[in-house]
Amino acid sequence: MKILVVGASGTIGNAVTKELEKNHEVIRAGRNGADVSVDITSVESIKKMYEQVGKVDAVINAAGRAHFDAVTDMTPELNDVGIDSKLKGQVNLVLLGFDNMNDGGSFTLTTGVMMDDPIAKGASAALANGGVRAFVKAAAIEMPRGIRINSVSPNVLQESIHKFGTLFQGFDAVPVRRVVLAFEKSVFGLQTGQNFEVY
Repeated sequence: MKILVVGASGTIGNAVTKELEKNHEVIRAGRNGADVSVDITSVESIKKMYEQVGKVDAVINAAGRAHFDAVTDMTPELNDVGIDSKLKGQVNLVLLGFDNMNDGGSFTLTTGVMMDDPIAKGASAALANGGVRAFVKAAAIEMPRGIRINSVSPNVLQESIHKFGTLFQGFDAVPVRRVVLAFEKSVFGLQTGQNFEVY
């Protein structure tokens, strides 16, 4: 299979890439250190990426930013960070990717634990995650040509929990290898419209 991994230099994207490239052709896309450059907040950048990549059998997205702040300190501009990247960026990867997706292919997006298990300062990220999950569920019933769409919802990772300080106190962090399995289930399985939780 020819698989495009967006956000391939991040903790999840890198782990997914290393596993999939054992048996498949993997194209790494991202802002830095990738085969193809892309900024998912830019429609033109996404279009250019697909022009460079050509036809694929699967698109995996592990990219997406959000702003963490108390809801009383959140501004519309700060909230737009997650809307433009985590929500619209992922949706646009699908909307602009149909012509590049082979029949029977799949899109796999990324949500996260915060939409179901809220944390302080996580309302904006939870909003974006929940929007992605709703889009995946609704879009699945209209996908053409046997194309599937799912999302993966990881808990905070053991490999990156140190970056978040006290935001995830009490959470049972998961190893990234378990998250990789959920992406593999999405790409190689037959389910669609699902949000694969790794909690």
